[in-house]
Amino acid sequence: MTNHRIESALGQWLRRGMFAIALALAACGGGGDNGNGASNAAGAGSAGGSANGNPSQPQSLAANAVPVTVAHGVAGAPNVPTVSVTVCAPGTSTCQTIDNIQVDTGSFGLRLVSSALSPSLAAALPVSTVAGGPLAECAEFADSTMWGSVRTADVKLAGETASAIPVQVVGDLPSSIPQACQNLGTSVSTPDTVGANGLLGIGVAPADCPWCSASSTMYYACTNGANCVPTAVGASQQVANPVARFASDNNGVILQLPAVGATGAPTVTGTLTFGVGTQPNNAFSASQKLATSSYGDVVATFNGAQTGAVLDSGSNAMFFNDGSIPVCSAYTYFYCPSSTVSLGATLTGMDGASSANVSFDVANATTLFNTGNLAFDNLAGPSGSPGLDLGLPFFYGRTVFYGYDQRAAGGPAPYVGF
Repeated sequence: MTNHRIESALGQWLRRGMFAIALALAACGGGGDNGNGASNAAGAGSAGGSANGNPSQPQSLAANAVPVTVAHGVAGAPNVPTVSVTVCAPGTSTCQTIDNIQVDTGSFGLRLVSSALSPSLAAALPVSTVAGGPLAECAEFADSTMWGSVRTADVKLAGETASAIPVQVVGDLPSSIPQACQNLGTSVSTPDTVGANGLLGIGVAPADCPWCSASSTMYYACTNGANCVPTAVGASQQVANPVARFASDNNGVILQLPAVGATGAPTVTGTLTFGVGTQPNNAFSASQKLATSSYGDVVATFNGAQTGAVLDSGSNAMFFNDGSIPVCSAYTYFYCPSSTVSLGATLTGMDGASSANVSFDVANATTLFNTGNLAFDNLAGPSGSPGLDLGLPFFYGRTVFYGYDQRAAGGPAPYVGF
């Protein structure tokens, strides 16, 4: 990859992976396409691996799993896990399989870049309405936003379907971005600036904004599609976590990636499995299980202090603040120690009842990028906020479980396991 590629595809969107514990949404990245961001076949995959830190490659296809690929994608950026998602106009055969959708366990809901949609599908997806006008969302990340309409779609992954759920189409209302949304950060709306053709937010929450039923700075009613004002939006109209809306296998996900070496790997293939304990291939087998907040946060004791932490596949590096590690001169979003630094943290569940020790390495990012590889387990950088963001490097060589927040229906509280 060229220096320009790293500074555009990384410089513009990788900062959004920096953890901010106050945000409901956290992180982004990813992609690659065939010219229009679509292919003609839906993805299918398998469960594979174990929770003992040494998972295997996927061995067979299963109806509740899809392959996850870390490769060049649309932006040529490192550590971007992607899947293919089939999107249909509700109840119709007007469908499109969109490749290079980033798997993001730190956000909630499907967000599609408008330019990745075919004209027929874009025209067929119904626009949600509220207060007499189209409904739009300003999805806020650490220092950027995604602005676009809320639509209704059937979302299909392997043999699973979420029927008629709210999704966001990003970049389809370019002239109507409210000033309040612009003030939150740079608006990203293309595959190059998003780093993918969209985001598949499959974290522990079933929807992206529990408080928006009362008031909202995220959702807007747009009179005539232009005059957009904040509006309260009930849970049924909020952008929804597709997995939580599957007919079955809807209580969580399992993300498994194989281990990589100290200098990384050019590409990696793993598995995203739907459901936990619902099928023979998704039994809970993690040795560590930590209760999380509604948004997937846990508590970390790190560098002698207590802070928030998140296990977030949508962050392409480990993000944290450590003044003893030098920042790269060429790639200022990453650390460049003279030799690899080994660090550790203790993670504690939000209920205080369970804890786990984790360790990770920080290598010289410039040296890593010069290999031409794209999958690294030791890439890290400084954060714009306090906290420990255990990004995609944490996932290599692990099987990570996410149990969904089902307390609203009398079910279990959310958790992560590894």
